[in-house]
This record gives sequence, structure tokens and C-alpha cells, in this order.
Amino acid sequence: MLQLKGSGSEAGPIVVDMYGRGEKPCIDGGGIQDTILLENIEYWEISNIEITNLGPTRASWRTGVRISANGGGTLRHIHLKNLYVHDVNGSNDKSREGCGIFFECKGRKPSRFDGLLIEGCHLVRTDRNGICGRSSFINRSRNWFPSLNVVIRGNLLEDIGGDCIKPWGCDGCMVEYNIVRGGRMRAEDYAAGIWPWSCDNTVIQFNEVSGMKGTKDGQGFDSDYNCRNSLFQYNYSHDNDGGFMLICSPATSSRNIGCEGTVIRYNISRNDGARIFHIGGRPRNTKIYNNVFYVPDQRDIYAVLCTDWNGWAENTHFCNNIFYVDGKVRYEFGRSTNNVFEHNVFYGNHENPPEDPFAIADNPMLVNPGGGADGLDSLDGYKLKPGSPCIRAGLAVEDCGSRDFWGNRLRDDTNPDIGAQAVNP
Repeated sequence: MLQLKGSGSEAGPIVVDMYGRGEKPCIDGGGIQDTILLENIEYWEISNIEITNLGPTRASWRTGVRISANGGGTLRHIHLKNLYVHDVNGSNDKSREGCGIFFECKGRKPSRFDGLLIEGCHLVRTDRNGICGRSSFINRSRNWFPSLNVVIRGNLLEDIGGDCIKPWGCDGCMVEYNIVRGGRMRAEDYAAGIWPWSCDNTVIQFNEVSGMKGTKDGQGFDSDYNCRNSLFQYNYSHDNDGGFMLICSPATSSRNIGCEGTVIRYNISRNDGARIFHIGGRPRNTKIYNNVFYVPDQRDIYAVLCTDWNGWAENTHFCNNIFYVDGKVRYEFGRSTNNVFEHNVFYGNHENPPEDPFAIADNPMLVNPGGGADGLDSLDGYKLKPGSPCIRAGLAVEDCGSRDFWGNRLRDDTNPDIGAQAVNP
């Protein structure tokens, strides 16, 4: 184990890096608890290291890199860049999960990170999780002490045992430009691609998630509970067994404020399975607008499935979305309340579609529906052709952002376009 000691300063962080050319230097834990450990230290930058931790059998809480705020108060400026973390065989049980890169906040004294950056790392075959946090300071009525300025950016995760990227106990976390190719590959419990837990004001944008296995969740993205104001925008989800998006929360309590104020906009879902949206329990005040969902031929799934989890969803608003279905979709709202659909496109075979007074059933005239491959730059087929009935047929949405999926500036008018593109006049 490489256990780092002491702290740098704002003017002089301590740097661990490779020198010269060639392959990254490798630190092989060989099955110990943590290959690299940073505990109660700050102002460190670790870059360009290969890290592995493969033991003869799986072990609880085994990690490649562990960053621990253990009763140490606020720890600042810890940067992990361009690490190659692979073959970490921690437990695949969520109650004692292993992880490729793990950041935790615990101890008697409230502790957190301020300025944690995980950027440009490549994770392969890490179990149970890829990049994951955990915090003891998430009780809203007693010890809420979130980490600040956490950024998880530009990482590639492949063949991950369970959850792939999971910020925990943060306020204002940014998760962007990450690629996930294969998650929940070995876990038998519930897992999803990218999702916050016990976080406020999380922004999840410009990410691509594919190849999530199974339907115990198995979605590309998840807006989970004890969270407020989670924003999912400009993401690409495809070929995930469990579907595009989970939105969920059990009943609120002193420890759980629920799932409140989620916004899902300008995303593209292609060939996702089981259900496009699974809304479980009591999420409240969710806004879903200007997305495109493509369902291929021979696929029979839920477009929206609401289920009970000590309660039902309240105030879910769908507008300006395109549901383009070459297969078949159906809708199940259970006892959820105030589901509002306005100015959506329901094209193809929709069983029991929801009431939408401004619905469009005509072909939305996408450039190449069903097209696309790996990469956000493969999705021009979901733009609108000239003459599309979606042009200037949408509902104006307050605070709708400044750009569409492709970077076009949104027009400031009362008749936006339906779908993920803002067509220039």
C-alpha cells in the first residue's frame, strides 16, 4: 500500500506523477485493503499512475484508491488525474462494496471534501463500483455536512461490477463528459450507471452510459432520494437493459427529504430496454422536457412505469418530448398524482398513451431515427428535418437552459421546438 502522509498547501500542493516516457508506473496492491490511501490530508495531486488490487478472493471494502475524511474536518484540493485503475475485486454486495476510486466522509467530527477532482481516469473491472462516495453526514435534521466543489469529469469506465459513478453527500457536484461501457456486470443487487444519493444541486451532463445489465434497476441514469434539484442534461443513454432513467424515493422522514425538483432535459435515449422511465415511490415536482426517446423494432417496453415505494409520485410534468417508437410502448401510472403531459410527440405504437391536449401523433421527421453508435457525436440522426411538425410547436419552459443537445443557442420566444434540437430560424 502507498499510504500518503502530510499535507501540501494552497500555494504548493504535493504532486505524485510519472516522469519520462513510456507506460504508467504501476502500484499493485495484490489484495490488500487499499492500494493508495489518502486519509485526513489535503492539497495533493496524483496523476498518471496504474493501480490494481486483485486478491485471491473478493474482500469487503477493497479499493484501488481510497480518499478518507475521517474526523478531519474539511479537506481541500485533492486531485486525481489520468489514473488507470483496473482489476479490483472487492465485494459485489452493496452493504460492503468494493470500489475502484472511493471517497468517504466519516468519524466523530463532521468531515468533508472541498475541491475534490477526479478527471481523465480509466477504470476497468472494478468491483463493486467504479467511482463512488460515501458519507456519514447526510441526516438532514441532525448532521448535514456535504462535500463541496466535487467534480467527476472525463473518465472512462468499462466492465464495472455494479454502480458506475455515484456521488454521495455533496452539494453542487458536477459529473460531466464521462463514458460508461458496461455496468452491473457482476452485482446481483440493484445498480445503475450514474446517480447521486443524498446530494443537492447535482449537475449530470454530457455523459454517455451504455451496456448496463439486468433490470434490478439497470438504468443508465438515476435521480435518487434524499436529493434536491438534480439536473440531467445533454446525456446519451443507449442499450441499457433496465432503461434510460430511474427516479425514486421512499416516504420522506427526518433523514430523507425525498427526491425533489429533478430536471431531465435535452437528453437522447436510444435502444434502452424494460422502461424508458421508472418512477418509484414519491418523487415530487419532476420536470422532463425536450428529450428524444427511440424504441427499436421488436422492443415492447414501458415508456413510463410508476410503482409504489411507501407512496406514489406527485407532480410529474412531461413536455416537448419525442417518443419515437418502432416497437411498442405502454404506460402505467398506478396511484401517482398530477401527471401532466403537454406538447409531446407520440409516434408509433403507443398502448394507452396519456392524455395530452396538444399531442402530435404524426411522424416528427427526424433525420435518421434509430441511427447512432458510441459517442455523443454520432447522434445527428435525432435532429429535425425541415418541415417537421415539431418546429415551433412546443411549450415555453421557464429556466430551460441556454443551449440544445448540439450546442445551438435556444431562442428566446414562446414557441420552442419539440425534441432535443433548437432549429435556427
